[in-house]
Amino acid sequence: MSTGASSKASAKQWLERIHALPHPESPSGTPGGKIKIMNVCGGHERSITMAGLRKALPDYIELVPGPGCPVCVCPEEDVFEAIQLALHEDVILLAFGDMLRVPVNVPKIQARTLEQAKAQGADIRPIASPTEAVSIARQNPDKAVVFFAAGFETTTAPVAAMMVEGVPDNLSVLLSGRLTWPAVAMLLESGTPGFDTLIAPGHVSTIMGPEEWAFVVDDHNIPAAVAGFQPDSLLAAMYSTLRQLGEGRYFLDNCYPELVNEGGNTSAQSHLKKAMDIYDANWRGIGIIPASGYVLNERYSKHDARKRFPSYADDARKRAGQMPPGCDCASVVLGKIYPNQCKLFGKACVPRNPIGPCMVSDEGACRIWWAGGMREQGSPSIAS
Repeated sequence: MSTGASSKASAKQWLERIHALPHPESPSGTPGGKIKIMNVCGGHERSITMAGLRKALPDYIELVPGPGCPVCVCPEEDVFEAIQLALHEDVILLAFGDMLRVPVNVPKIQARTLEQAKAQGADIRPIASPTEAVSIARQNPDKAVVFFAAGFETTTAPVAAMMVEGVPDNLSVLLSGRLTWPAVAMLLESGTPGFDTLIAPGHVSTIMGPEEWAFVVDDHNIPAAVAGFQPDSLLAAMYSTLRQLGEGRYFLDNCYPELVNEGGNTSAQSHLKKAMDIYDANWRGIGIIPASGYVLNERYSKHDARKRFPSYADDARKRAGQMPPGCDCASVVLGKIYPNQCKLFGKACVPRNPIGPCMVSDEGACRIWWAGGMREQGSPSIAS
């Protein structure tokens, strides 16, 4: 691993260096010689859009949002189960704020979101961290408390730490945790990944170590760089991967050395290993991805909401196409189309009335593009 592009420079300087690079050839043979750079993280997409980086880069560069929104890929059946649990059991149900507005496919007379279930009388409360779940459980010792915990490694690791450190007997977890890298591996193994270089997420790398992304280079011969969330780090990572393409020398670069260290956070990794098992998990609109989900292991099974309460799982919902009718969120998540290429974007689907999960979360590409003023309808596809 090299850190050749991680030397200190301003965003303006990195931008100038990118413009000074000769136009590398597209390994995927994209029409017009376009170079497609995928950013995995929703936080990266938000920084890119809000900073206007797409307009500042050379015309031959396309920045493609990837599968980095945990709210977007949380299985429809998990959200449905949380809604039913809150409505039919005497519990306090806790969830991260974005999850309250994620819609499921049910008749309009039924609660389509946790927010609507709350309006029907369910005790549902948004929280920002697992410590709040522990605090609420301790404040309500005679009440069952269920924490609907959806997220990637950076949110699942604190949930694991919460379990290892000990939780009140009345607290259980409805877990919908996912690992980030298997979705990228799935795209690469599909034969049509839709990108030429990869910008890997800095926060996940902080926890799991940058080495987790070495397979992109080692197994698929695609340049990759870990980036933080400021324009300078993102542009440094773009410069690194573009330069790698031009020189034909591919490696994994760490352009976020301030927080990302070799080996990652060993304490967080230890908590994940102690509290969690990994299984083949469903991703909303995508399907089953091998070894991509977290589940509480046997040691903590008494705090597993799926074992503590009657099952409200609906097997009919466990299919790949669980986006609402007409919603192309799955294609957006997989980098096959841009948000404004969905026919519902900005019409039926807007932040105040989201049809699909990509318009709900602050990490969803559709919500980010709308907030960033990118609202004109686009062409039908960006897939190579």
